[in-house]
Amino acid sequence: MIRFATGPLAILLTGTMLSFAADGATPDECVVYVGTYTGGKAEGIYAYRMNLNSGKCEPLGLAAKVKNPSFLAIHPNKKYLYAVSEISDLGGKPTGGVTAFAIDRSTGKLNKLNAQSSEGRGPCHVIVDHAGTTVLVANYGGGSIASLPIQADGRIEAAASAIQHEGKSVNPRRQEGPHAHSVNMSPDNRFAVAADLGLDKLLVYKLDTDTSKLEANDPPSVSVAPGAGPRHFAFHPSGKYAYVINELACTITAFEYDADSGVLTAIETVSNLPPGESVQEGYSTAEVQVHPSGRYVYGSNRGHDTISVFAVDEKTGKLTQIQNESTQGSTPRGFGIDPTGQFLLAGNQASDTVTVFRIDPNSGKLKPTGQQLEVGSPVCVKFLMP
Repeated sequence: MIRFATGPLAILLTGTMLSFAADGATPDECVVYVGTYTGGKAEGIYAYRMNLNSGKCEPLGLAAKVKNPSFLAIHPNKKYLYAVSEISDLGGKPTGGVTAFAIDRSTGKLNKLNAQSSEGRGPCHVIVDHAGTTVLVANYGGGSIASLPIQADGRIEAAASAIQHEGKSVNPRRQEGPHAHSVNMSPDNRFAVAADLGLDKLLVYKLDTDTSKLEANDPPSVSVAPGAGPRHFAFHPSGKYAYVINELACTITAFEYDADSGVLTAIETVSNLPPGESVQEGYSTAEVQVHPSGRYVYGSNRGHDTISVFAVDEKTGKLTQIQNESTQGSTPRGFGIDPTGQFLLAGNQASDTVTVFRIDPNSGKLKPTGQQLEVGSPVCVKFLMP
């Protein structure tokens, strides 16, 4: 096992150019950014240079010092990165923040451009729309979402829309009110889907990319099973299906997606745990992602400390579990699949490690590479490609 130190003792390789492949060629390497919870071993966002042939990750050190950058998003033009600050007080107001950074492609370092309010407490998820016009953020603590326009220089403006969710569901401890946990854009960039754990709903909004404003779709939402707790959401690359991982029930719900109307229709719900295993105290799910090929879906299990791998039926969108693999650490909150589909990096929040897996292209199964990166409280993994 190879371990790479990060944090205060890590050396930022400021004098080393990152070698990228020529346009149109398969890249040999990329930069990996890891978002963290700070206050322990972590100080912000960390960067690695990853070899896309071997999966080896070389530490580039602390890319930016920022409080609780628990989720990250990279602009489509690859020049800018956006990070939440998952806090409940910003300048004396009950809100978290979103920070814009310019990416130094020669070093991986992030240079702060500006920051804005997330318009709600505890922002936990952020994306950039496919056109690069808007940052969208989900506020778990505040139970709301917001959309912030992006200027030509990558800076973000104050929110164009801030929408407060209303209601509750059946779990008195976790669903006493709304808890927006993620927001994702449809493949055609027309609709934003917000998963609200507190409401057991996926709320669908239309995005006006000219103004960055959101408005509720008709119908405005679709529900999952009471007490399921929808958390993260992912569209299938075909645009025909979508998947939400349900934190409290440890399940994944598959949907058919009507791209014209923005309507989601549930197909099935399957357990994210191994066959025959039931939810126990301390179990919960976190991340869900679809492989770039569209053939596989991956979901992480906290407490059980595994990632489940599912084969996708291309004709129906239904899932069949084919593997449940240990993440070799504790509390796998977030993970990332590199855009070439060769590697999965799983962040073990409670054990301060990121485990590198190779993905079998024929089966979708995970195989540990023997590399484990040391980074405090990792919770998000994003890839910057050439």
